[in-house]
Amino acid sequence: MAAEPSKEDAGVADIALRDERGDVAPEFIAAVTGALEASDSAAVRHLAGNLHEADLGDLIKALEPDDRIRLVRLLGDEFDFAALTELDDAIRLQILDGLSPTTVAEGVRDLESDDAVAILEDLPADEQQKVLAEIPPVERVAVARGLDYPEDSAGRLAKSDFIAVPPFWSVGQTIDFLRDTSDLPDAFYELFVVDPAFRLVGTVALDRLLRSRVSTSVLDITETSPQRARSTDDQEQVARLFERYNLVSVAVVDEADRMLGVITVDDIVDVIEEEADEDIRRLGGVGDEELSDDLWTIVRSRFSWLFVNLITAILASSVIGLFEAELQRMVALAVLMPIVASQGGNAGTQTMTVAVRALATRDLGPHNVWHIIGREVVVGFLNGLAFAVIMGVIAYAWFRVPDLGLVIGIAMLANLIAAALGGILIPLALNRLRVDPAIASSAFVTTVTDVTGFFVFLALAGWWFGLR
Repeated sequence: MAAEPSKEDAGVADIALRDERGDVAPEFIAAVTGALEASDSAAVRHLAGNLHEADLGDLIKALEPDDRIRLVRLLGDEFDFAALTELDDAIRLQILDGLSPTTVAEGVRDLESDDAVAILEDLPADEQQKVLAEIPPVERVAVARGLDYPEDSAGRLAKSDFIAVPPFWSVGQTIDFLRDTSDLPDAFYELFVVDPAFRLVGTVALDRLLRSRVSTSVLDITETSPQRARSTDDQEQVARLFERYNLVSVAVVDEADRMLGVITVDDIVDVIEEEADEDIRRLGGVGDEELSDDLWTIVRSRFSWLFVNLITAILASSVIGLFEAELQRMVALAVLMPIVASQGGNAGTQTMTVAVRALATRDLGPHNVWHIIGREVVVGFLNGLAFAVIMGVIAYAWFRVPDLGLVIGIAMLANLIAAALGGILIPLALNRLRVDPAIASSAFVTTVTDVTGFFVFLALAGWWFGLR
């Protein structure tokens, strides 16, 4: 067996991976880059060969595109393909495109099936088949089955490695099985009890198993009504299951209740982060954009909602055009008008954000919708009243026109009430129409507050001062 290269052989000194802020240290990146440029495999293996998959993923992100492929090749069999699950889709695809199907197959065959699926799922179907053809049949079946499930479903997220035991075993038999079997999952928290047709009977927590007498029947210590996820359930539903019942793992079953796999809490942490990140991006109108996306992909993804915003802005401006004469007669209206619209827009965004998040977490539904709508209207009224007084005083002090303070105060009150209604009713309506409210709400809520603010303020000013 060949000896491991020493630090001197590798030609590199020990360099800290991360700086004081927790980022990959520039010195470490420079050392790896230098070793890659010199094609020094020993140095690359010394620096990056033993990194945790998350650290290796961060290093790959920090490297230039050409150096990423070079890193994988120079690391050879020391490259942990699980690191690819830590990368953006665009970076992962770039690396996979630079590797042969045989290399990819060798890299993913020893991974847990859910990680292998996560790596292969974005490849074109023909590329998937080429990689699958290189994987041994036993591992291939689990990965291919995971790829057959819909994206973001429990079936695709599930691991195929779990421990299933029959209900007629004793605790002693089960413990002997765990001791004598070499290919158990690396980590597990509970056992799954199944009948001869592999239908889920229940679960046994590992601590309960170890605290029971060896003569006890497994069935006697089985939780026979465990939470379970259907293979077609959306991953968000599964995440809510973990949150609601404080689960560590959950069985994934088919329509006949047969065990297919298991989802563990470490996978759900990734799902929660992914879904939260997705919601934030959609609220900003950037869809599934990643930092690693190329220029034209970003341009295309942002253009559509910017175009919608342009149309709604033209609509708001057309309302202003209706009151051109009033604006020419009193310049103060043009100065104060944006304040009314801006305050309404901010208030609408606050309500919309709360509503969209509540819809995503299923906290807002038919059981409490009218209560929440009423509450938001009251909040809008009270805030509107407070800012009406504040802005009325400011307008009077600014322009010395008492009636102007009254007009802007009424407009401010009306717009904040409209903002509260728009901020909650628009997401509810879009959700009812099966349109993602996180994507579409912002443009429409902004339009409501702009149009209402401009129209109420200018129409009221025109009427009021026209009577004077």
